[in-house]
Amino acid sequence: MDSTVRGTVEMTAAMVILGTIGWFVVMSGEPIMDVVFWRCAFGAITLLIICAALGLLRGTLSLRIVAIAALGGAAIVINWLLLFSSFSRASISIATAVYNTQPFMLVGFGALFFSERLTLTKLAWLGIAFAGMLLIVQGSPDAGSDAGPNTGNVGTDYFIGIAMALGAAFFWAVAAIVTKKLKGTSPHLIALIQVCVGVVILAPFANLSHLPADVWSWSMLATLGVVHTGLMYILMYGAIQKLPTYLQGSLSFIYPVVAILVDVVAFGHRLHPAQMVGGAAILVAAAGMNLGWTLWKSKTPAESTQAIK
Repeated sequence: MDSTVRGTVEMTAAMVILGTIGWFVVMSGEPIMDVVFWRCAFGAITLLIICAALGLLRGTLSLRIVAIAALGGAAIVINWLLLFSSFSRASISIATAVYNTQPFMLVGFGALFFSERLTLTKLAWLGIAFAGMLLIVQGSPDAGSDAGPNTGNVGTDYFIGIAMALGAAFFWAVAAIVTKKLKGTSPHLIALIQVCVGVVILAPFANLSHLPADVWSWSMLATLGVVHTGLMYILMYGAIQKLPTYLQGSLSFIYPVVAILVDVVAFGHRLHPAQMVGGAAILVAAAGMNLGWTLWKSKTPAESTQAIK
């Protein structure tokens, strides 16, 4: 099989797996703190086996690498806690759409800390995403009976759910910036350190004295760790090594599409038209940012010269 084709299959599978994560979180029936703890625990076991099989445990890691990876792990854990908590408040569809403001968080960090230039095109995409956010917020259940979406029992803390999804995107961007400092270190090893940090951080807060009593809950938690963490990392990182950046970016949008479909099919959530437009605006803007789309045709040197004359 061609390397690009194989990478496309791997990336598609990884994004489909990621898109179903909300269903497993909700169906586990466990408190979010416990869900994230067990995801980290099962993920750590899975990634430890993978790293051992790949021979990644034979070398030595510097204290600097471990410290930076641990910092990224703390950000990832907060990211998961906020994102999973937002599902029950704003619905999986809305939370996922808002969560895909991640590229704009990265652009902001780049401008603030790395002196990266904010182009007019990037600002335009940011404006479109912000407009989409306003449409989602104005379509909230608290905005009036005619404005709310038919999303089932979303609850009264809809805005908190949106804020949590935004916070999750922020901490994902923090983790991404931190991980940039680990160039040359195996991503599987970084992921292993991160989930181990999650186990250590969350162990004092997880309800370990009252473990899940049924096989169903354990199967949901184990799947989140083994499949949505271990297997997903293998597929995604394998694809990243084979695919050009533009193809990685385009395939990554399979994730929100699958998540929204799962929300509709599994939970019967239906969005208000304004929210559909808002979610689509965020996803299109994020795609434009990731893939380098332009909103207007730039002038050629000849046209610029004629304009000056």
